[in-house]
Order: sequence, then C-alpha cells, then structure tokens
Amino acid sequence: MGALGAALGTMVANLSAHKPGWDDRWEEFSDWAERGQTLMQELLHLVDEDTAAFNRIMAVFAMPKSTDEERAARSAALQEATLYATEVPLRTMRTAMEVFPIVRAMAAEGNPNSVSDAGVGALAARSAVYGARLNVRINAAGLKDRTKAEALVGEADELAARASELEAEVLKLVEQKIG
Repeated sequence: MGALGAALGTMVANLSAHKPGWDDRWEEFSDWAERGQTLMQELLHLVDEDTAAFNRIMAVFAMPKSTDEERAARSAALQEATLYATEVPLRTMRTAMEVFPIVRAMAAEGNPNSVSDAGVGALAARSAVYGARLNVRINAAGLKDRTKAEALVGEADELAARASELEAEVLKLVEQKIG
C-alpha cells in the first residue's frame, strides 16, 4: 500500500511536470517524482524484508528442542526473530509516513486534473501505516522484553495517529480542489 501511495504521488508529479504551460516548474515536479520513486523502491524492499522476517520465525520452529540447551537456543532465536519481525513493520511505518509530504504537495501544487490521485495516494499511505501497525502489535505480543515491546507499540500507535491527521489534511486539499 505504501508503494502504491508513493507511485501515485510520483504519477501526479510526472503529470504536473509535463502539464502545458507549466514548463518553468518541471524541475520542482521532477524532484518530487524522484523522491516518490525512491520511496516506492524502499517500500517494495520492505515488503521483501517483512517476508524474510516471517521466514526467520518459521525457521526457529524447525530448530531442535530435545535438550535444555536446544530449548534455550530456540527460545533465544525466537526472541531475536520476533524482535526483527516487529522492527521491520515499524520501519515500514516510518517509511510510509514519508509519502505524505509528496501527496500533500501534489494535492496543493500539482496538476489539478490529477488531484484525486494524490488523495488516493494519501489513503494508500495511511493504509500502509495502519497495516504495518497491526504487524508491530501482533509481533510485539511475542516479546518477553515487555519494556521494549511497549516502546515499539507506542511508537507505532503515535505514527498511526499522525498518519490519520496527515491523510485528513491531504483529503481536505483534494476536496477543496475538486469543489
């Protein structure tokens, strides 16, 4: 979802850069498009990293558990993998938050014929943040270090709340432009 939000912001920037009569603004919009393209690639990479994090947890379940030493090693490996599986979606949240400045700028300054796409980009970015928050919460529940778990969930909750505010700001701009 975050990659989709970045892609939509990038699309509006590209359409704006090539809008007839806006020739003097092509560099401004090209900069936004490059920023969106970079974010899109980073968010797609985080999808793969999230899959790898899940696979690390699954690999722990294949570890032997016959002896006390094996059980201790498995428990430690599970905590390490679970922490990683909690941190990756938190990074996804942080990265998806970077989509908002792009779609906000495109809603405010971009090609008015594409303003709805900027709004959909904001919806996608918020969905990415909320979806990743669910992964943070479910994975943090498996952490024995409750202080660390609560800190991770607390940051996720703050990001989700801010994402809602930013989404609302962008949608307000979109609605104003649509009329």
